[in-house]
Amino acid sequence: MTLFTEEPSLNVRDMSPRPWREIYEHKKTTAQQALKALKRGHRVFVGSGCGEPQHLAQTLEETIPLLSDLEILHILSVGKPRYTSSNLFDKCRLKSFFVASASREAVAEGRADYTPINLGDTSELFRSGAVPIDVALIQVSPPDEHGFCSYGISVDIVKAAAESADHVIAQVNPQMPMTLGDAFIHVRDINAIVEHDEPLLEVPPPLMNPIAREIGANVAKLIEDGSTIRVGVGSVSTAVLYALEDKKDLGVHADMLTDAYLPLIEQGIITNARKTLHPGKIITSFCLGTRKLYDFVNNNPMVSFHPAEYVNNYLVIAENEKMISINSALEVDMTGQVCSDSFGYEIYSGVGGAIDFLRGARTSRKGKAIMVLPSTTLDGERSRIVPTLSEGAGVVTTRGGVQYVVTEYGSAHLSGKSIRERAMALIGIAHPDFREELLRAAEKLKYLQKDALAMRTPKALYPSKWEAAQIFEDNTKVYFRPAKPTDERALKEFFYSLPRDESYIRFLSNMKVFPHYDVRRMVNVDYRSEMSILALAGEMEADRIIAIGRFILGEEEPSKAEIDFLVHPDQGRKGVASFLIQHLAEIARNNGVRNLVAYITSGNERVFGVFVKLGYVVEGSFRDGTYEIRLNFDQPAEVCLID
Repeated sequence: MTLFTEEPSLNVRDMSPRPWREIYEHKKTTAQQALKALKRGHRVFVGSGCGEPQHLAQTLEETIPLLSDLEILHILSVGKPRYTSSNLFDKCRLKSFFVASASREAVAEGRADYTPINLGDTSELFRSGAVPIDVALIQVSPPDEHGFCSYGISVDIVKAAAESADHVIAQVNPQMPMTLGDAFIHVRDINAIVEHDEPLLEVPPPLMNPIAREIGANVAKLIEDGSTIRVGVGSVSTAVLYALEDKKDLGVHADMLTDAYLPLIEQGIITNARKTLHPGKIITSFCLGTRKLYDFVNNNPMVSFHPAEYVNNYLVIAENEKMISINSALEVDMTGQVCSDSFGYEIYSGVGGAIDFLRGARTSRKGKAIMVLPSTTLDGERSRIVPTLSEGAGVVTTRGGVQYVVTEYGSAHLSGKSIRERAMALIGIAHPDFREELLRAAEKLKYLQKDALAMRTPKALYPSKWEAAQIFEDNTKVYFRPAKPTDERALKEFFYSLPRDESYIRFLSNMKVFPHYDVRRMVNVDYRSEMSILALAGEMEADRIIAIGRFILGEEEPSKAEIDFLVHPDQGRKGVASFLIQHLAEIARNNGVRNLVAYITSGNERVFGVFVKLGYVVEGSFRDGTYEIRLNFDQPAEVCLID
């Protein structure tokens, strides 16, 4: 295809044996002259995000009135709105692969187009010819001593676009960092070079609010040392990074790098030392940040930039053990469907890399895919956990793909759970003001049985501060946390796993069968007058319960509580019981309890030692084959066993 008539030597990539500096000088031109390559009906790719070639983009806007029927492609624009004015309607049309603030209004009003696509699949549109590119406008760094220019902070789909385009016009900007990795284009592969020095576009970190910080803290509990992380856009996702200051040896494999990663790098928390793919390296595709970030990535061997087709390939992502992907959601229904790209019919953002990294994290060994969202809209008028998604809302993550959902009220592990279990889990992390309404809706939709509406504590706030982890003598790691309504089935399995020839005392009731009602009461608590603490082997959200401890405040004496506990015989003599009782006693004292009472059957006298270790007064009496043990938090520690 012949694009230039005035300067034929610029029509094709220069493959002559001339020195690259001579070729570079020959291809230098002005933006106005370079854009004479445009013809009516051309499809033009514009390097976008913070790597947008602003000088070329501005010149393109000025040139468009002289042409017609241009199609402009980009991922997103973080600068001023371009190509969407009503007076350009018959001259050009913007087609974006992601919707940001600069194009959101135009897309909503039908003056621009949005193409839903996974970021990792976009490059193939260009390479396959499904979306041929006539002209690519890109921004690069000045060439190195070998004649290679770096795509800098935007490799993403820019590299594929430049390699697929018939004609490449590059703005060479000395303020563009020289980034390393698969991030280079040689001057021979550029048709026209426009030198222009200007500041790069910048996106400051989003403002944090208390709710975002609470969500970040809840997500941090799901992230282990040595994990490889990736967070999406927005304040809620970003807040996760600020909550990771107590972690060790984290790695990064992320399509987007932001300033929020820098404190973790500076503090030595992100080391990439334990990554199973590209150890020692941050793998990324583009930057969305400030000059501080751009200076950090400049010629930095720690950071390796690659095209999105590699960084977002879920099979590549999955090679990172303990891969953690965090994405923001706008709405989640009670079955687990996630909308993260639209408010009803109005497109708000896009698919982006969410599904690429969700699949990669779920395929990764010990990986986790986490969706985060505030429990309500900003004005508090509407729950973001809903019975059904809004009409027109896009399902970015299906019921089968969702794994974890986190709000400021806790986390819900949905993978492998039934619709009933999902509904209960999501209602449990919804805003308390909307839980009764959600319960009624779930019953109407037949997700829950009617007796679920008899739930006594729909507004109870899950006390995450009482979550704890402990490693015992045999190196067994056990998580202790308050019970949730969704633990009902797991608790039944725990009871039925106990030896059949034993009976267990639970508040003076011999139990060999554990009916639905009783188990439900154990997990449906208000966390103040009644508390159940579960001990789980494995992960925080694991279902294998190995012990339970409970206390109930007396109705007539609210400063007195009955306490009981049960540890699976296989876990005996490891210290689980001692830690569990100590933990319960601390919670009880925090809730205003001054006296604890426990009942121990004859033959279990060794349990006395567990209570003695608490360091408070222990008194006991024996009647009808049962010991009554009493603890007083207000008196000096001593032991007095009364017959």
